[in-house]
Amino acid sequence: MKKMSGRRALWLCLGRFLICLAGLAAASNSVRANDSPLIENNNPLIERVKSTWRAQDGETIEEVISNVSKVAQFVPRMWGVAELDQNEHVFVSWTRHRNDKSDDQYVITWKVALDGTIELASTYAKPMELGWRAFALSLIAREVSDGERDANLGFLHDTTNFNFVTTKQGRLGDLLRQGRCTIVDPVGVDYLPKQNDKPTEKGDLWRVLLLVNCNIPGPRYFIHNGVITFEKSEGQDWEPQSSFAKRIAGFPPGSWFARMEPKEREE
Repeated sequence: MKKMSGRRALWLCLGRFLICLAGLAAASNSVRANDSPLIENNNPLIERVKSTWRAQDGETIEEVISNVSKVAQFVPRMWGVAELDQNEHVFVSWTRHRNDKSDDQYVITWKVALDGTIELASTYAKPMELGWRAFALSLIAREVSDGERDANLGFLHDTTNFNFVTTKQGRLGDLLRQGRCTIVDPVGVDYLPKQNDKPTEKGDLWRVLLLVNCNIPGPRYFIHNGVITFEKSEGQDWEPQSSFAKRIAGFPPGSWFARMEPKEREE
């Protein structure tokens, strides 16, 4: 394996899920490769990020990591610090399985700006900002799509885990339970970054996509594999996007299909 500069190695860390920690370790004195889980080098910047960063519900990084590791295939490995474009980055590496090799590792990075602002830089990990359940759901959904064995489908399909999505009628998970709905695959909990080359398209938002079967009277295209989509931009409320989501957000359970628009009947 060829050694790479710290800048080049970190760029690969930020741009991909998979990283080559051996190359980064060789290029930075602040990173130590080791097979033991969750190694720390007592770097004060790591401790500052851990103590300062919070999810939107107030959870710390360590709370998120601890909870996610209990329900998803998520084994923390080591913490490190590297510099890119005059900004320092703190990262934690992780694997899906305890016996995975170094080239099977993933990384989550936080950017520490010159003014001290701390920002989660890994796009795929952005659901973490919504809380540990959202992050765990996003990881398990990816496990399912990747064909991983023993993915925690019980957690993925548990409606209560989607209570981080709120509507005027209440929390989404509670509403689905009251509406006698069960979640089926596929499930999506993602962050969609804004594409610079597509300024007219939506971006920089979280999206939750569910398929559900509901044991209630109603149009089959709603109650069988019904599509529920909600989106949320930074600092904004969750907004329903699909027709079924708009009904869930607009009417209490039991009244979702009391009044149907002609356009909806044609779907």
